[in-house]
Amino acid sequence: MKKLIWPGSTQLAPVPAVLVGCGTGPDSYNLITIAWAGTVCSKPPMVSISIRPERYSYDLIRESGEFTVNLPTVEQIRAVDYCGVVSGRDHDKFKETRLTPLPGSQVAAPLVAECPLGLECKVAQTVELGSHTLFLAEIVAVQVSEEFVNASGRLELEKAGLAAYIHGHYHRVGDAIGHFGYSVRKKPGPVVRR
Repeated sequence: MKKLIWPGSTQLAPVPAVLVGCGTGPDSYNLITIAWAGTVCSKPPMVSISIRPERYSYDLIRESGEFTVNLPTVEQIRAVDYCGVVSGRDHDKFKETRLTPLPGSQVAAPLVAECPLGLECKVAQTVELGSHTLFLAEIVAVQVSEEFVNASGRLELEKAGLAAYIHGHYHRVGDAIGHFGYSVRKKPGPVVRR
């Protein structure tokens, strides 16, 4: 397969399209759509988000040291897009998108009640990178919609209809094609009858 050489750019895809909740009380609650987000550590559980300093949410997170990361569904993608293109300086995004702020159990920042999963995060470190500032945060609590937890307690987030972001477009997360470790799993041996 022949490859083209392009200059370095942000071509990693797909990435999550998440709603980040920030603010310390109902009068300051805000949502921002972030695509530069990801898990960075297992122990302790940590996540990163990157935000441009000129964004309204940047100062809210910088001052409070807290935020939430909410995974939206494809049904919420219009609200996700809206929260990424209008400013919380001029808009009450919760009210205008008809999303419901949900109190955190460990942070003052709001979660989104309609999202199937929300991470409550406390900033551990910030790194100035250039156009964006990276916020590294510990995940101190997770809120999960009951409907996506099966009888044995397994989270079935694949049933939520999550969205991803690929180069300026939103996409539905598709069918499972394998599971971690399936390529090296031993095949079941023959049944031995005694």
